[in-house]
Amino acid sequence: MRRAPYLLIGLGLALGLAVGPAVGADLRDLYFGEALYHAYQGQYFDAIQRLDTELALYHGLDEPRLDTLHYHINDAEFSVGDFELDYRMHQRAGRAVKAVLEGAVDESVRNEAAYRLARIQFQKDQLDDALQALARIQGKVPEGIRDDVEFLRANIDMATGRPGQAVEVLKPLRNDASLAGFIAYNLGIALFQDGRSQDAIEQLDKAGSLAAGDPAGLAIRDKSNLVLGGMLFESGDFERAKRSLDRVRLEGPFSNQALLRAGWAEATAQRYDRALVPWSLLVEREPTDAAVQEAMLAVPHAYATLNLHGRAAIMYGRALEQFSKQIARVDASVASIREGRFLKALIREESREDETWVIRLRSLPEAPETYYLMELMASHDFQTALHNYLDLEDLKARLMAWRTSLDAFDDIIRLRRQNYEPLLPEADAQFRELDSRMHLRLEQRKHLGERLRAMLTAPRPGDLATAEERMAGERLALIEKQLGNSRSPESLALRQRAARLRGVLTWRLETEYPERLTAAHAHLKELNAQVDALTRQYDAFVRTRQAATHSYVGYDAQIERLRGSVAEALQRVSSLMTQQGHMIETVAIDQLLIRQERLVTQQAEARFAVADSYDRAARAGKGAE
Repeated sequence: MRRAPYLLIGLGLALGLAVGPAVGADLRDLYFGEALYHAYQGQYFDAIQRLDTELALYHGLDEPRLDTLHYHINDAEFSVGDFELDYRMHQRAGRAVKAVLEGAVDESVRNEAAYRLARIQFQKDQLDDALQALARIQGKVPEGIRDDVEFLRANIDMATGRPGQAVEVLKPLRNDASLAGFIAYNLGIALFQDGRSQDAIEQLDKAGSLAAGDPAGLAIRDKSNLVLGGMLFESGDFERAKRSLDRVRLEGPFSNQALLRAGWAEATAQRYDRALVPWSLLVEREPTDAAVQEAMLAVPHAYATLNLHGRAAIMYGRALEQFSKQIARVDASVASIREGRFLKALIREESREDETWVIRLRSLPEAPETYYLMELMASHDFQTALHNYLDLEDLKARLMAWRTSLDAFDDIIRLRRQNYEPLLPEADAQFRELDSRMHLRLEQRKHLGERLRAMLTAPRPGDLATAEERMAGERLALIEKQLGNSRSPESLALRQRAARLRGVLTWRLETEYPERLTAAHAHLKELNAQVDALTRQYDAFVRTRQAATHSYVGYDAQIERLRGSVAEALQRVSSLMTQQGHMIETVAIDQLLIRQERLVTQQAEARFAVADSYDRAARAGKGAE
């Protein structure tokens, strides 16, 4: 009974952990949505990997407010801590929440961060730190976590031995529908721990009568009735204990214990005929259950008390036979565990898809080692150890896949080298010729631009002459040279005509100079556009050429370093798996040996009781004669 509250406290806290960020239809960042998609499927490693990457990119931006993650940044910061917590990375989860808690954020956001940090520390059994984190909650508390904060505070008070304070915290929360069953049960336990037994009985009676429709609510109601029945039984109120135990469902997880205790409540009141009713139901159930095995001895004991010694002898004989079978089963289970079959059964794919898979393991004919380990496998410590082992196995599979991926990268690089290396020499030769021609044209364009800029301050009309005008000027110069200094009438006439033509040519160049200079600048701008397009093509070729080389050059050292890291991590994970698996097997074997010792004791009791019952039956027969 002292251990009972913490099981349900943990269950209630687990319900709080299932609540994720409220994004829904307002989701704007698809990468954050992808992380949530993996998290909601229980794939927390993938969720952490993707969300860590997205947050790192977000914090590395110059203007993060323009990124779509900005709309969910608080949820993202919280979620990465929650995912790490769900993946049992408590240390990193605490750092992630602390970063939000110590940042310049809104009061409600800071209070939610303090609550999440307190929850992490409570799960790590750091109760003083959890109380300090709750003490930082001041001012506005988000409506969605207001009751969760107080419920967590009560859990911490109970765990630190202050049930009176837990009672005062839990009383105002009894109207919260989502936590009604857990609050009612924990309040009853807190009252009992505070020494207020009568109030605890009344409270547990209320908790055992609450309406419930979901499995968790039904389970906690059964637990309340079971604990209440035990308290009433120990106080000697057998009738009320029987009524409380009768409210436990016959198909619930606590039904076996309830049937056993209900029978003992009747037996203690010397009503053995009525005790046989729940016990007879119980002995027909799974024979590996401890309550069922106890009932196997309780039923013939009741018959013997009712002086039905023959019937008692038969039932003791059946019990003796059953105990012998169960001892053989325990031996087979221990042998199976030592052969490694237990771990193979636990790491089946179903265990990742359904957390209740371990409960159905005993239905597997190849897994006899699970017959007596249901209680062990349902415990928090074992589930934590099992999840750690499954995570290690998952990491091992990932590392092996990554090692294979590195080999695939080697193949890709080899194929790229084979594809590009024969093509690059010819492409480089053509590129060098094109590069030299391009640089020549760029120099010519630069020189032309400088000349045009110089003409703005020092006009040079002759430089803007057309090709025909240049040819005409050259022909006139040739004519003038051929005429020389001749003074003949024909020469003078030709010289005058040449002078008039040069005058016309000069007039045209001088008068049209502004228009021609403007047109030259316009043509230069058109040429700039063509040069820019050519430069872009040139740069694109350079990038493509570099990309072709970079696609297979420079990766060897990095891949070898990663391959070494993967090999080292794989070796470490394999070693940890061996240690963790050995620990699980050792705990399981120790549990089985304890049950075996108990079975041997019960077998001895049954063997002695069989002989005694036959003797009593024989004496009773002779007395009747």
